[in-house]
Amino acid sequence: MPLSLTLLLSLLLPCLVVPSLRLLVWEALACRVRSLQLPLRLQAQLRRASPLLLVAALAACGKADPAAEVVPPLVDGGELVVLTHQSATTFYQDSEGRHTGLEYELVSRFAAEAGYKVRFIALPSFAAVLPALARGEGHIAAAGLIVTPEASKQFTFGPSYQDVSLEVIYDTDVQRPRSLNDLVGKRVDVLAGSPAIPELQRIQEKLPKLAWNEVVARDAEDIAGRVAGGLADYAVAESHAVDVARNFHPTIATAFALGQPRKLAWALPKNADPVLVKKLDAFFGRIRRDATLNRLIDRYYGHLQRLTDADIAHFMSRVRTVLPLYRKHFQDAQDLTGIDWRLIAALGFQESHWDPNAVSPTGVRGLMMMQDDTAAQMGVKNLLDPRENILGGARYFAMLRDLLQRAPEPDRTWIALAAYNIGFGHLEDARAIARSLNLDPNVWVNMKQVLPLLMRPEHSAVTRFGYARGGEAVILTENVRQYFDILRRVEAPHKPAFESLRDEIALIRPGERAPSLKGR
Repeated sequence: MPLSLTLLLSLLLPCLVVPSLRLLVWEALACRVRSLQLPLRLQAQLRRASPLLLVAALAACGKADPAAEVVPPLVDGGELVVLTHQSATTFYQDSEGRHTGLEYELVSRFAAEAGYKVRFIALPSFAAVLPALARGEGHIAAAGLIVTPEASKQFTFGPSYQDVSLEVIYDTDVQRPRSLNDLVGKRVDVLAGSPAIPELQRIQEKLPKLAWNEVVARDAEDIAGRVAGGLADYAVAESHAVDVARNFHPTIATAFALGQPRKLAWALPKNADPVLVKKLDAFFGRIRRDATLNRLIDRYYGHLQRLTDADIAHFMSRVRTVLPLYRKHFQDAQDLTGIDWRLIAALGFQESHWDPNAVSPTGVRGLMMMQDDTAAQMGVKNLLDPRENILGGARYFAMLRDLLQRAPEPDRTWIALAAYNIGFGHLEDARAIARSLNLDPNVWVNMKQVLPLLMRPEHSAVTRFGYARGGEAVILTENVRQYFDILRRVEAPHKPAFESLRDEIALIRPGERAPSLKGR
């Protein structure tokens, strides 16, 4: 073995057995692989190799070019390079191949307002984001980052936009931990690079026997999956990520929180351009004042805590056993209306749990729970025929949505769902109340506040259609949103033969540096 490699290994071996140091070494070595002039296939093979093999390969290849892919200084009208990673809480592609996510929307709005072109670099894991920012590979890191004292020493943070907690999660099939002492001697997982690590280190000073495993994974949802699958006893993760993870791992629950709520914010280099910092302050100040931030947070998280663990478990059971019987009918409904079949299916489940023989005390019937007069208007002759009922319910929902042309998406869809439950006349009453309160009736977060007012005498006495249980319409809508979220993850989109072709968007493979994605 050459002397240089021997010395290198002797220095690195202690790091490779310490999880937090191992992650930093891995990121540094992976960066060196990218800088080598090697064939792409060999680069990919090296990135999948063990750290020791990667060290040896680098030494054998000779001295690598130390220059990192540093972004140029930001100028007016220039390109803003944003580091992020794919997850349900940051940046992802929806069923139609469009980019979405809270971080994506915030960045896109900021760039448009500040006059920048924006380029996203979606890194393969959460742990890769801050090291890449430290290397100067982006102007901003927007990846659900918690502001911590440790990170604040190395980076500048912009204004906070969301409060979250660090939560200890467990599987409800096992005993719930009541305190930190219950974690001692157990398998506790933490996402590598997570802000939970310095918090656990502080706790360890008072509880020396506390130990944890730092897992290099895509995001906190993967960590929750390890707990649900029995690979770990407990885990520590951010509350907003836990809320999303519960959709797919319904036995996951929160035992308790660690410390006080934390702030999420974008990170910038310590020497960040003061002009950029000033623009960030102005942008977040504006979207707080005009409630844009509140609407965006509600869009992605406002519906996530409506369903219980039992609700989600029952839904997943019906997805496996009942949905296959009616999937083709829902897909035909998409062909007819252009509405995602999974949204129609989510509405059908909320209405009847996919029971074609369901009948309510008020006389609505069938899988989509339609009234006789509505069914006749939609051309449905037999309400208990599941295909007729599904197609009729989908046509009715599409009609309601078409009546709300002034509302932007996705608010138009959520408001139409409320109208499906309460009737369009009562919805118009609620919209009139919203206007009287100087609230925009085309925004769902406003209508969530107003619809329950239809039950109050001071409002129902002066509205055209009178009393209505508007709170039930809110519950239906929020539940459907959550069922739809789940179906989008577990059921494939339907591609009608006549659908126009879309531009291909490269998928990001774990373990590889992601391609840059242009914001739209």
